[in-house]
Parts: sequence; C-alpha cells; structure tokens
Amino acid sequence: MIRTPLRPLARILRARETGEDPDAIEAENRARRHAEIQDKARRRARGRLLVMAGAFLVAFGTVGVRMGALASSDPSEPRAQATGAQIISQRADIVDRRGRVLATNLSTHALYAHPQQMVDPERAARELAKIFPDLDRERLTRNFTGKRSFVWVKKKLSPEQMQAVHDIGEPGLLFGPREMRLYPNGHLASHILGGSTFGAEGVSSAEVLGMAGVEKAFDRWLRDPANAGAPLTLSIDLTAQSAMEEVLSNGMRVMNAKGAAAVLMEVRTGEILAMASLPDFDPNDRPRALTKGDASDSPLFNRVVQGQYELGSTFKIFPVVQAMNERLVNPNTLINASSPMKIGKYLIHDFHNYGRSLSVADIIAKSSNVGTVRIAQMLGAERQRDFLQKLGFFEPTPIEMAEAPTGKPLVPTRWPAVTAATVAFGHGLAASPLHLAAAYATIANDGRKVRPTLVHRREHPQGEVVLSEAAAAAGRKLLRQVVTRGTAKAAEVEGYDVAGKTGTADKPRRGGGYHDNKVVSTFASMYPSDRPEYVLVVTLDEPSVRTASGVAARTAGATAAPVAAELVRRLSPIMGLRRQGDEALPVIGNRPAVDLKLVAN
Repeated sequence: MIRTPLRPLARILRARETGEDPDAIEAENRARRHAEIQDKARRRARGRLLVMAGAFLVAFGTVGVRMGALASSDPSEPRAQATGAQIISQRADIVDRRGRVLATNLSTHALYAHPQQMVDPERAARELAKIFPDLDRERLTRNFTGKRSFVWVKKKLSPEQMQAVHDIGEPGLLFGPREMRLYPNGHLASHILGGSTFGAEGVSSAEVLGMAGVEKAFDRWLRDPANAGAPLTLSIDLTAQSAMEEVLSNGMRVMNAKGAAAVLMEVRTGEILAMASLPDFDPNDRPRALTKGDASDSPLFNRVVQGQYELGSTFKIFPVVQAMNERLVNPNTLINASSPMKIGKYLIHDFHNYGRSLSVADIIAKSSNVGTVRIAQMLGAERQRDFLQKLGFFEPTPIEMAEAPTGKPLVPTRWPAVTAATVAFGHGLAASPLHLAAAYATIANDGRKVRPTLVHRREHPQGEVVLSEAAAAAGRKLLRQVVTRGTAKAAEVEGYDVAGKTGTADKPRRGGGYHDNKVVSTFASMYPSDRPEYVLVVTLDEPSVRTASGVAARTAGATAAPVAAELVRRLSPIMGLRRQGDEALPVIGNRPAVDLKLVAN
C-alpha cells in the first residue's frame, strides 16, 4: 500500500511561495487519512458480523434439522463402537474329503490388565503365577507396579482358567472375547494343517493367521468373507490318515528309525488321501522352530515335502521305462552285468555278483546297479536328464503347502558320464518322497503325468504324456516282479498285487562322503499292479532292525517294505478297495465295514 505523505514537498514549496500555512496542509492530509482508516475498519467489522451471522444461522439450522430428525425417528439404545481398523477374526473351517472337521474356530477369552486400576498388584501377580505356571511372577510384578497402563497376560484362556482368574477378585484384570483356532484331532495331519497364530490384536478380537501347511497356503482364502464361511475341503481321508500315522509310528519304533514318512495318492486324480511325517507335533501347541542344528531334527520338519533324500534303487525303473519307451530294450533284452564296471576313475559294483548278463526284468528284480547304468548309457546323459525333468525332479512339487518351495530337489549342475551313472541308480540327485510318489503315479497312470494335490475337486486337468501306455504297462509288470521274486518280497499283500521298488541309500555326511552305518530306506509302490488305483511311498530315516540271526539289517527290503505292506492291509479296506477274489464287504454309510485294529508286524 502506498502511503500519502502528510507534508508533500511540492505543495509545501508552493504554499510558501503564495504565503499559505504549511501546517494547515498537514492537518488537512491527516484528517483525510483518519477518515480512510475509519471507513476501512467499518467495512471490516461489517464483513465479520455478516460471517458470524451466517455461521450462527448454519449451526442453529443444523441443530434444528437434527432435532427434527430425532423427534421423528424411533427410539433406540445407544451403542458403543471402538475406534480403529476392523479386525477380521472369522476364519473358515478345514474339513476332510468326507466333511469331517480338521480345523475350526472356538470362542474363548484373552486376559489383560490395567495396572492403574489394580488394588493389590503384587497379590495379583502371585495368584496368576499359580494359575499359569509358564508365567514369570517377578516379571508380572514389575509390569503391574510400573508405569504401564496396559499389559497382555494371556492370549488364550480355558473356561477353568478364566474362572480361576475371576476368583482372584482383582478389578484390574479384564477379559476380552476372541476366537482361537482349534484342531480337534490333535497331532493327526499336523504337518498338512501346519498351524496358526494371532495377527492384528485388540482387546475384543484377534486376527488368526496361518503359520504353515495349508493354513498358510490358503490363508487369504480362509479369511475371505466373500466365501460366506464355506469350508476348505481337503483330499485327505481322516480315517486313512489316522491309520497311516498309527502304522507308520509302530513301524518307526520297530525299525528303530530316526524318522519316517509316507504318502498315499490316487493315481487318476493325484489327490493325496493320507500323508504323514514323523515325528510330528500338536498344532494346538505348535513348538518353536529350531534356530541351529539339523532342520530335520525338528518335529516341524515335513519329511514328505521338505525332505531331500537320495532315494536309491527306486530310481532304477526310470531309465528302464524310458529305454523301453524309446524301444531300445524290452523286458527280455540281455544286458551286460559284469561287475565291477569302470567309468573314468570310478568303479560301480553290484550288491551280489549276478554273472555276465541279466535280462532287463532281472535287472529290476535283482536291483542291479551295473545293468541299470548300461541301460542309462544307451539313453545318453542328455535324454536321461530331460526325462527326469519331465517327471518333475528338477522343481518343487506343486502341492498346496507353504513348505513346498523349500522342497526343491538337489540336482547336479553338471551331468557328466559318472553323474548319469549314479543318478540312474538313485545317487547324486536328492528329492522328496512326494516327488517320487508323483513320478511313480505317472507310470501307474499309463504314462500321463500326475500333479499331486491336497484339495478335493470334482475335475482334474490331465497332465502331459511322458511315456507310452505300452512302456508304462511294461514298467508296472517289472515292478510287480520285484515283489513276487525280487528284493521286496516282504511287501507282498495277498489279494492286492502290489508292484514296487526298494531303495536303500547311504546318508551323506555334512563334510562330504557317506556314513557307513546310516541309510535312508524307501519303498515306492502302486497297486493293484494291473490297473493301479493308488501309489504308496514309505521312507524310513536311519532304520536298523535285528534279524533272526542277530545281524542288523538296514535295507529297504527288510525295513520299509514290511511297513508298506502293513499300510496296504490297513488302508485298502478303508478306501473301499477289496482284495481280489473276495466278496464285496458290507457297506456302512459310504464306506466298507472294516476292523481298524492294528496288527503288529
């Protein structure tokens, strides 16, 4: 703003020339300035009054409209509402293929404290330590007597514990309702389900999140309100799962094994009916993960999916069926089996000296390393590698579990002649039992690749053709001979025509080389052999059983094969598969009536 001077120089000079009084000029200008200031203040005051009048008009109008709306509405009780983001606590159930509950929700309460409202905080800490032995009394006392205004005490309470806390009579101890995840079958299918934990928490609700297994893999789906509470239906059968875990546990104990794994899969659909890894855990009280040492020592370790084992002679069927598919051999083709066989500076031996030659059928039945390597050499390293890749041995299995990506096979980076030889009889490439089950299912499924799944569906997409039907059928016949006259005689189950292959592999040392007295024994099978419906794989970690002569036996034929036989006996009737030649079993509901009592083997 430009201010007009009270005594402008030009006018003052002119006034002096004409004899006028300069002070009169200053007085005139001062009066004019004061008049302008008053006019401006008057306009500002008038504007403020108009704004205030408008504000009062709007405020009283709003109040009047609201009062009118309340007067015309029906009376209702006021409701308190917590501030903050809403916590989605509802989680869908998980059920087996027959609708039986595997995981559900349970209404419970959490316990928290307002120390500033406590009458006797030291007594409260002392009584809580009696009710909950896992709580630290001294720490509770510090929390209750310090400056904290809020303290979580327990996230989950049983009704008995809640009543005991209530009996303390401390006004500063408060309860908040919430839902917790409940696994009513305890240890059963623990590795499949995985377990859960709390996410976002409030005093009146808590978010339940999946920690592992299908709970984590389907976490978003299980929490999606758009599903309207529909349960997640898994492919497993609860009765078959229970029987598998019982038989496998007994077999692990009898065979003095460190761990055990088994999987039963439908050939046509790839649906997993039962899958067990031992030792296991209770997902209701999930243990902490190991921070050091061998991960496989933890009960959380899923040997079926995460275990990376050299699966030994179970691999021998792969180069054989591939060679038959390429029409390089047939079951009667004679192969040079002279032992030892030299590749570079390495010697390959057979467990027994089988003579100068063996038929392809005898190579599988007698489990000849040398004969298998000769067939693999006919294929060449590149074709052998491509075939194993098509079977899925180079990538993690597509199973719907959070642990699946961690189960990627350990594949050699280079594939020279010696690697091609050792991989042919199951050494140098480490994969999971589930990889092996999927590959055997491909042979059982007339050469069409099978995708393992834990979800029960009506439709399943067909996989690519990896083998011809003729080669797959010939391979099944060779595997049947392993049970009837070869290394897996202990796996024979009358009426079910089991076909399979044993595999015993020395365990690798951490620093390199292999243990002399520690093995992983595996039996991979399918049945009935003429038209397989199921694939069963059993793996025992470090088994050792005393024979009648007192010698420690560790081979798969003496350890994994008899456990697999007992599983076939127990699981087949449960799944409605009757023995050949038997009359149909009486049906109760939608399954045959069977005796589930374990027969000690």
